[in-house]
Amino acid sequence: MRQPNILLIMTDQHRADHLGCYGNRQVRTPHIDGIASRGTVFDRFYVASPICMPNRSTLMTGRMPSLHGVRHNGIPLRLDDTTFATLLGARGYRTALIGKSHLQNMQDIPPLVQRAPRDGRTVIEAYPDATGDRRDGAAYEQELASRWRDPAHRIRLPYYGFDHVELCMEHGDEAFGDYQRWLAQRLPEAEGLRGRRHAQADDRYVAPQAWRTRLPEACYPSRYIAERGVAYLEAHAARGAAQPFFLKCSFPDPHHPFTPPGRYWDMYDPRDIAVPPTCAPPAADAPPHLRWLHDERTGGRANLDTPRVVAVTPREAQEAIALSYGIITLVDDCIGRILQALEATGQARDTVVVFTSDHGDFMGDHGLLFKGPLHYQGLVRVPFIWADPRLPGGRRSAALHGTLDLAQTLLHRTDTAPYHDIQGISLLPALDDPGWQGHDALLIEDEIQRVFGGFDSPVRLRTLITRQWRLSVYLGAEWGELYDLGNDPHERVNLWHDPRHADTRAGLMETLVRKMMALASRSPLPTRIA
Repeated sequence: MRQPNILLIMTDQHRADHLGCYGNRQVRTPHIDGIASRGTVFDRFYVASPICMPNRSTLMTGRMPSLHGVRHNGIPLRLDDTTFATLLGARGYRTALIGKSHLQNMQDIPPLVQRAPRDGRTVIEAYPDATGDRRDGAAYEQELASRWRDPAHRIRLPYYGFDHVELCMEHGDEAFGDYQRWLAQRLPEAEGLRGRRHAQADDRYVAPQAWRTRLPEACYPSRYIAERGVAYLEAHAARGAAQPFFLKCSFPDPHHPFTPPGRYWDMYDPRDIAVPPTCAPPAADAPPHLRWLHDERTGGRANLDTPRVVAVTPREAQEAIALSYGIITLVDDCIGRILQALEATGQARDTVVVFTSDHGDFMGDHGLLFKGPLHYQGLVRVPFIWADPRLPGGRRSAALHGTLDLAQTLLHRTDTAPYHDIQGISLLPALDDPGWQGHDALLIEDEIQRVFGGFDSPVRLRTLITRQWRLSVYLGAEWGELYDLGNDPHERVNLWHDPRHADTRAGLMETLVRKMMALASRSPLPTRIA
């Protein structure tokens, strides 16, 4: 039987509830909703880490961040790590990535974590780490913005299992990579139109990182991905249908800055946006780092020009949501072009279409914006849609699954045996069995480079998600978080210190330990008994 084509469509920093098929009645996403109508929507799909590089690496490897080593942004994925794309290529698939990768660093900013001498002792530079796993040098600088200033720079293939790569890195109207070269040909004067300093004046907006770009719609990064995705599908069809493809179209939107071009800027009026129900100053018993974030903002110490979580006002949240909706609709229109090409080339009937995102955004929840080490649902729950031509559409699944499961699922669907120490489980049973429950619990790992949130050291956080509960534990803190998601979906009431839930907390702590044990590495395999 012929192996199916796989089209994986991915967005960046996109909440599940910012789609029509997830119940949002304002944002217009007819093409993504169309995928949902032909497939299965997963209502409880969670990230392995709510940070770009760790979760993208988990998506590609099917392994937790603590195993592949990309614990936070700033650590590239090892080039010799096995990805599902590597196996699909060995299986005979053409493998292509168009858009954002972020498996390596994009910027030359020095790390916050420094290798400093300890106790005055001499540091031997040749041995800075616990292992010889060095992830620096030219091979690990292929996505850096500085490298793309060289007109001769190209991604070395194969790249994490991809034999065709066209990159569009960073966000908003300031993206670079292959996109920037395409843009220079398409619009030679583009550099005088991009970025905040060239933006059109619009004093109606006060939200952080919002500017009205002068870049035309036809030249925006998401349009580039659509154009190149269509070109790839047309070229593959022209070669004949003997060899299947795996195509990943990875949009850098709707990630901030908020710069929807042209008509998408005014498409949604902030005044029509409902303020999130928890967009208010935190209560006295709120988690300490939530109160700290709001104190930083009211005290004038918050940095609003950062990818890190910040506290915002209701008006700022409304503006951010409205502009994000504009970008989402732009992405949806671009996805429509790709799907139209899939249909026009006669490849739709043989293609599994998958849609997901790398993580969410607070978007006003608890008075916050962007992302950070607070695992509220808007950040850790992401959309996941699976449309399979062999299965009926219009289904929903409440099974508990996550990013960790995607690699296993794609290998299962293509009848490809997994590699040793891949983690996760296939979600294909959920497509055939409405009663399928998925995992009993999911683990989310989160580590950041900076001292933050009132902590004395960089934050290390582990979260357990079950069908009813969310438990979050912070290293070095005597407090934590416990929410009854069934009765408190907005996570307003922290039950961590509630004596009536002491047994529940204890049971979840045991489940967390067992889950961490189950997800510990089993590689490499032994070579002898002893």
